[in-house]
Amino acid sequence: MSIINIKNLSFNYDGSHDNIFENVSLQIDTNWKLGLVGRNGKGKTTLLKLLLGDLEYRGNIQSSVKFEYFPFSINNKDISVYEAIKIIDSNYEEWKILKELTLLDFYDIDFYRPFSTYSNGEQTKIMLAVLFSKDNSFLLIDEPTNHLDRKGREVLAKYLSRKSSYIIVSHDKMFLDNCIDHVMSINRENIELQSGNLSSYLENKNYQDAYEFSENEKLKSEIARLEESTKRTKDWANKNESTKIGFDPTKVEKNIGRRAYVGSKTKKMMKQSKVLEQRNNKAIAEKSLLLKNIDREETLKIQGVEFFKENLIAVKDLIIIYNGHAINQPLSFEVNQGDRVSLVGKNGSGKTSVLKAILGLITSYSGAVEYNKQLKMSYVSQDTSFVKGSLDEYCQENEVDKTNLLNMLFKLGFERIQFQKQLQDFSEGQKKKLLIAKSLCTNAHLYIWDEPLNYIDIISREQIKDMILKSKVSMIFVEHDGNFCDELSTKEIKIQ
Repeated sequence: MSIINIKNLSFNYDGSHDNIFENVSLQIDTNWKLGLVGRNGKGKTTLLKLLLGDLEYRGNIQSSVKFEYFPFSINNKDISVYEAIKIIDSNYEEWKILKELTLLDFYDIDFYRPFSTYSNGEQTKIMLAVLFSKDNSFLLIDEPTNHLDRKGREVLAKYLSRKSSYIIVSHDKMFLDNCIDHVMSINRENIELQSGNLSSYLENKNYQDAYEFSENEKLKSEIARLEESTKRTKDWANKNESTKIGFDPTKVEKNIGRRAYVGSKTKKMMKQSKVLEQRNNKAIAEKSLLLKNIDREETLKIQGVEFFKENLIAVKDLIIIYNGHAINQPLSFEVNQGDRVSLVGKNGSGKTSVLKAILGLITSYSGAVEYNKQLKMSYVSQDTSFVKGSLDEYCQENEVDKTNLLNMLFKLGFERIQFQKQLQDFSEGQKKKLLIAKSLCTNAHLYIWDEPLNYIDIISREQIKDMILKSKVSMIFVEHDGNFCDELSTKEIKIQ
């Protein structure tokens, strides 16, 4: 066991006046299974890069362990698995990697097969097997569950539960509950460490938030009382001040001494008014401090509209063709108004291709996809690589109302400073939120979302889920977050 000591860590990106981290000090036990959570754009990946030494910072980070990062960058994925492993660890021992792969339920591996021919989930398992086969390494695991199907996530969680010495970034609650024993949360104003899994952390946070909101309501009531009291005092003082000027008191007042009395009384009331103003300002400052770490879940709305027909889409005997070969058995299903259809299947079964066939984005299939030409569909793709340029350019190209889009992004946790960036500089989570916000601003009869929650933080996942549950929107979606699918889908279609 050793300790990672972080002292007075401060960091900001070039060109930005706002610090991502400011005077952060904490200690991390290298035996922990640590889950790193926080809103998109709050610096989770940045913190991992700081630990790696990839970014310059102010302060000090001390540790006796070597940091290793996942996912490892393999620029040419057409090389063999053997060559890919050698890039990650030139001193690897094959028997150790095979042992780790067995624990990951990966038994059939060909070291001379091109790395690119394995699915994203299988590539994830290979890289993790190599990294965990290293000695005296502390792993920084960034979003390993993206593109993993539900079964793959269960296998990976079970594997990680047998391990230790890692920080893992993920937003899948079910996954994290099964593989971590500590939580590090990057909040609005600080970084917080707690023992336990994600559920216990969220329960504690809900209690703390409820307490702080309760105290805040009391404080707002007190502020209102002080403001009213200050107003009355000011009004009285101003009224009496006016009796000191504008006329000759020797002619109007019967008691010439009253002027001195009024002056003294007015001075006293004005002083009291200033004191109350100071108390008011102090209370407002306390209120601001009290709410510094509360993330309010703003209510989202979707622009879905009803279609004039009950049936929206009919898929009949659909078979996806890839390189001249069928990759799935014939698939038939219907989507009616109000349906929330979840497409499920293992990695590589063709879920994304089915969505693209419905959208008319591919033609390499047999069978039929039938729908009325007046049906309007809104698509959130799995890929975000095309998200580039400025926000103004994006709105213009996609015919989206900028005000509505900004409002949606603010509700999803964006801050104004983010909009100074080019879209390609957004985090992956922020890019995916942009695609979702655009879809929410679109008047559509049917929403087609392909793995919408990849990289999306836990708070935003809850916002999106609650919005869909409260609406009568019609959807077809692919998603591997178990909680999301279980609560949302009204119809499950298995692709085999």
